[in-house]
Amino acid sequence: MAEQTYTVSGMSCGHCAASITEEVVEVPGVTDVDVDVPAGLVTVRGESVDADAVRAAFVEAGYEATKSMRSTVA
Repeated sequence: MAEQTYTVSGMSCGHCAASITEEVVEVPGVTDVDVDVPAGLVTVRGESVDADAVRAAFVEAGYEATKSMRSTVA
């Protein structure tokens, strides 16, 4: 399972987290999304997750993600 963590600007509340989760979970291969609003981080887990598709999902939700801070494969 792969894990990617992104810095996402503009998040300020639970609604932000819900909007992001709703969009990112639709990306093929994504199995889990963890949003840490205070830290401005979103961790995405799944099999063969396309980072460009994840970033596009952030944009669709109305947010911008900077480059992946950390990527791991377990």
